[in-house]
Amino acid sequence: MAKIIRSTYPKEISIGLLLLVLVITAFLSLRIFDGHAARLNEGKNIYLAAAMVGSAVVIMMLVLWEEFLFPIRVKLDGDVVVFQNHRSKLKKQAMIFCLIPLIFIAVYTLYAVNLLAFSIWAAICIISPIAGKLISGIKNYNDFLKLTDDRLEYKNNEKEGGFELKHVQQIVLLKDETKVLHKIQLILTNGQSVLIDLDEMELEDYCVSIDEYLNTHYKTLVKEANAAE
Repeated sequence: MAKIIRSTYPKEISIGLLLLVLVITAFLSLRIFDGHAARLNEGKNIYLAAAMVGSAVVIMMLVLWEEFLFPIRVKLDGDVVVFQNHRSKLKKQAMIFCLIPLIFIAVYTLYAVNLLAFSIWAAICIISPIAGKLISGIKNYNDFLKLTDDRLEYKNNEKEGGFELKHVQQIVLLKDETKVLHKIQLILTNGQSVLIDLDEMELEDYCVSIDEYLNTHYKTLVKEANAAE
């Protein structure tokens, strides 16, 4: 079972915004076919080519702007709550992203182009999703924070651990200047300190829910502090 903590935009708004982006970017992308390319493309439907480039921009937005397609859910299993960068979302993003290079290959194959303008558009549409979402998603593919009534577990790339609450002396919630949770510091009964960095784990969307859960279930152990302290 999963609880939605951030839903997607209403379909009417999403479709309207995406159509607006498609029209604007298709119009702007006509420069790809200017100059010498225009003469070579005589008799061809340039507007179809522009629409294809605009579609690539829309697909890029769907990958980068997750609110369009991907609601944020917290996995609930009885008394167990798991926060993680969902693998199914990453797989869908990767499949959607694959359409972008296919579109640019088709445009380059079917039409003459201004190589400089074409390269700029292709680079932006292909590199932005990779740098903005896919690399971090793959890096944090297995990361999670798991909270139960008597145990806390986490995995952050090479770091991972599991702690019984009876061995935890204090849970310090480190927040930024806007009072948003960014890190969790566990102070164990043996004096050891463990830092769980939610930003590195790509769990920023869950910070409010994690904060609420910790304060509700572990309130006798929780202490708040500024991240700069």
